[in-house]
Formats: sequence, structure tokens, C-alpha cells
Amino acid sequence: MATIIRITGANNESDMSEITWKEVNNALVADLEFKDFVDAFAFMTEVAGLAEEHQHHPEWSNVYNRVSVRLTTHDAGNTITEKDRNLAEAICTLPTTGLVVNGS
Repeated sequence: MATIIRITGANNESDMSEITWKEVNNALVADLEFKDFVDAFAFMTEVAGLAEEHQHHPEWSNVYNRVSVRLTTHDAGNTITEKDRNLAEAICTLPTTGLVVNGS
């Protein structure tokens, strides 16, 4: 069963602080829907930059306007660590450009 947790960024109206992260199988998971493919890909590009800064990279998938993000620390035995929580928090500070629905 998934545990829903709230991780917040800057809590600005224009950031992604309303992303719902779920704790599923020792990972933080967020399923997002964007206006279109371009906005979804732009989000992934922004996250790629954050991942490099944090030296921690997500598992993710993209189908047209949907992006699924999974954060877990492989070096710690595939479990959730501060690296995952810190990257999730950083993702929450990104602009909401094109975000339509937070998946449930």
C-alpha cells in the first residue's frame, strides 16, 4: 500500500509545491500530467539539471504529456534516503509551467 507524503518546496503559488509524493516499495513516486509533450519534456529537462546538481538521478518515464518520477537510493540498498527527500524537495521548487493534474 502506498503512503502519501507531502514534500514542499518554496510554497510559492507558481511552484510545484503541491506535488503529491507517494512512498511505494521503498521509493518516492510522483505521477504528473502536463498540458502537452513540450511541457512534460521541459519539466524533465529542469529535473535533469537538478539531478546533476544533487548527484542523484531519478528513475522516470514519459508518455506524451505524462511523467512518472521514482526516487530511491540504489547505493543504500534501494531505499529512501535524504538524497531522495532533498531531490524531491528541489523538484517541488520548479515552476508549474504546463502542470495540469497531480496524479493520484
